[in-house]
Amino acid sequence: SIQDKNALHLYSINGKYLGSETLKEEVSDMCVTGEYIVMGSLQGFLSIRDLYSLSLSISPLAMRLPIHCISVTKEYSHILVGLEDGKLIIVGVGKPAEV
Repeated sequence: SIQDKNALHLYSINGKYLGSETLKEEVSDMCVTGEYIVMGSLQGFLSIRDLYSLSLSISPLAMRLPIHCISVTKEYSHILVGLEDGKLIIVGVGKPAEV
């Protein structure tokens, strides 16, 4: 965060700069799973981005409270979101029929 600007930068394993994306929210936690980055913000948004292009895979989900932690289940079927008030939100991943 530099002068109220937040950005996500992508580097290769060898340290080569691959790209960046400017963010509107302040990231509080993130988790890399498979080909996606799952991020939570202090503004209460849950975002899922493509790992290689950094573009949003879906529009951010509003949780209405700051997100403190994020975890993805081993089978990649659910995202666990811990909120500021102590609530645990479980978000199903996949098509509605699969969830």
